[in-house]
Amino acid sequence: MIVGTVKGLWRYPVKSLLGETCENLIIDKRGVQGDRKYAISTAEGKFGSGKSTRRFRRINNLLNLQASCQKDQLHISFPDGTIIRKNDPIIHAALSDYLGQEVTLTSEQSISHFDAGAIHMLTTASLNWLCEKLPQSTIDERRFRPNIVIENNTSTAIELTWIGSRMQIGSTIFQIEEATEHCVMTTLEQQDLPKDPDIMRKISRELDAQFGVYAKIIEPGNVCLEDTVKLLDV
Repeated sequence: MIVGTVKGLWRYPVKSLLGETCENLIIDKRGVQGDRKYAISTAEGKFGSGKSTRRFRRINNLLNLQASCQKDQLHISFPDGTIIRKNDPIIHAALSDYLGQEVTLTSEQSISHFDAGAIHMLTTASLNWLCEKLPQSTIDERRFRPNIVIENNTSTAIELTWIGSRMQIGSTIFQIEEATEHCVMTTLEQQDLPKDPDIMRKISRELDAQFGVYAKIIEPGNVCLEDTVKLLDV
């Protein structure tokens, strides 16, 4: 059954930093190639995040930094317009100075940089629902950090009904495993989006903080903008 088309594709080369839009994504067994390959690590070895857990440590102002891959080289852009490459010897000092604590830019090793699932999917149907619930708020997919945004013209959290199903997008087959549970990061200011705690309150009260779904990869492949999205188990 066709349930939509691919409207947006995102990759986040550094965990919890702003990411980049893509015209296509290469999906391997780990997830999107290049997604969360790096993280900002504290002196204690925790990964910078919007929340504190066993693996993560909340660090303010991460969403003021943007990571992008240009010709397979990671670049980090600072608010003043400075752009520093990963292999520039000043990168660690520049990040530490901006974030107000000793940090390093590290690549993923044995401990995953993912919060939970490797692929985060979100529909425009869920965004439409939230727009109707919060007409005074600026609802934007960037707040929720999806990898794949699916165009679906309804106005409900439809992807939550897909949990347990297999899905084909392009040449890739996914298993929709669980709802995505969000944290305060969805409410934070980023670029032109203002801080808005009402967003987290609403999805917490009405959707138990679940917005979008996580998927695992059954068959790796490519996903492109405008690809048809099919549920295979109906």
